[in-house]
Amino acid sequence: MSTTDTGKLGEQIAAKYLKKQKYKILETNKHESHNELDLIVSNREYLVFVEVKTRSVASDLYSDYGTPASAVTKGKQRRTIQAAQAYLSKHTTSKQIRMDVIEVYLDRDTKKPLKIHHIPNAFGIK
Repeated sequence: MSTTDTGKLGEQIAAKYLKKQKYKILETNKHESHNELDLIVSNREYLVFVEVKTRSVASDLYSDYGTPASAVTKGKQRRTIQAAQAYLSKHTTSKQIRMDVIEVYLDRDTKKPLKIHHIPNAFGIK
């Protein structure tokens, strides 16, 4: 399975998880301002831009590359914020805005989810 396929699978798993948490999926893989927003979701209070990071790991959740969230660098945060601003310029909302990260850990061999870690307000923006 390629890294692109792994990423797509992680996004599908994250979307399914968010639906179970009572979020409505508004957009997937939305391109804005030359950047991609993995998921755009909402609930009664928030419009959330979600960056999904997926790792294939051994069953002990160990990865040679660190946690998935560690791949969301300051540059990636800046690009995600720019894309979110471009999206919001076309889609107004009265809801609070939030930037979340969802880490998806897949079993290296079976590609089944081992763990999903949702980090609300991951960028620390108020």
